[in-house]
Amino acid sequence: MTQQLLIWEINAIVEATKHGIVELIVHIIRSYPFMIDALSEKKQNIFLSAISYRQEGIFNLLKGMHARKNESDITDEPRDNMLHLAGMLAPSSRLNNISGAAMQMQRELQWFKEVEKLVLYPMDKEQKNQAGKTPRELLTEEHKELVKAAEKWMKGTASSCMVVATLIATVMFAAAFTVPGGNHGETGIAIFLDDNSFLVFIIADALSLFSSSTSVLMFLGILTSRYREDDFLTTLPRRMIIGLATLFFSLTTMTIAFAATLFIILHERITWVAIPVSLLASIPISLFALLQFPLLVEMITSTYGSGIFNEKTEPLY
Repeated sequence: MTQQLLIWEINAIVEATKHGIVELIVHIIRSYPFMIDALSEKKQNIFLSAISYRQEGIFNLLKGMHARKNESDITDEPRDNMLHLAGMLAPSSRLNNISGAAMQMQRELQWFKEVEKLVLYPMDKEQKNQAGKTPRELLTEEHKELVKAAEKWMKGTASSCMVVATLIATVMFAAAFTVPGGNHGETGIAIFLDDNSFLVFIIADALSLFSSSTSVLMFLGILTSRYREDDFLTTLPRRMIIGLATLFFSLTTMTIAFAATLFIILHERITWVAIPVSLLASIPISLFALLQFPLLVEMITSTYGSGIFNEKTEPLY
């Protein structure tokens, strides 16, 4: 291979790694296997570059191969090993693909933990670069502003949702003592106690009260958290997931309770009331699902899903 062609191939690999073009990486390495150890201007091979640019597709492709040797011995020009590179802040182009500062911080911690699994010797985790920083110290320094932004995002979201959950809990608590139709004066027993619609109302009311109370406690736990770096990995996302899920459930059951109340009061005079009430009741639930459900699903997937790191990649050779 001529020197000019070699330079072209190296540049192609660098750009392909930067933009996560897995197919081109596979094609080049299969054609020129020795290019897997080619170094960029930053003295990084493909594997280290994949960590730097947070390209999980290329990382998954190569990590099985590099897990069999001490890749942490390979450092770039400032003497950063692969754990140092994982501790650096990801490029903005990669962070912007993730919604919310808290989930961005979670993804950064997931990268650090995944790369840490490939470090063979404990001493490599404490290795210092030219700036005299260990990988963990570099992670803390590089992500200082992101942690602050993630904390602000978490507190803002928790505060807003906590207000809604508190209002629902208050309304549902009051509704339990002012049942539709009232009570018998002497016994205090609900007048519509034997009505199936009343049973739906009381069950929905209880479920809404309990779930909204749970939601309030979860959001309170978020507001009173210490906000350490590692809290953004599972602890805070788990609380947010439970809080949002129970809030959605409480809103749904509150709407069911309200619809059951209208049906109890009006069904004898307006028999068709059940249909429009059901349609109107679905509007707030649909709006909440449209606005908040995507965030909930994304957090569940990021926290408990299979994740971006996997072993199921096509072999290079």
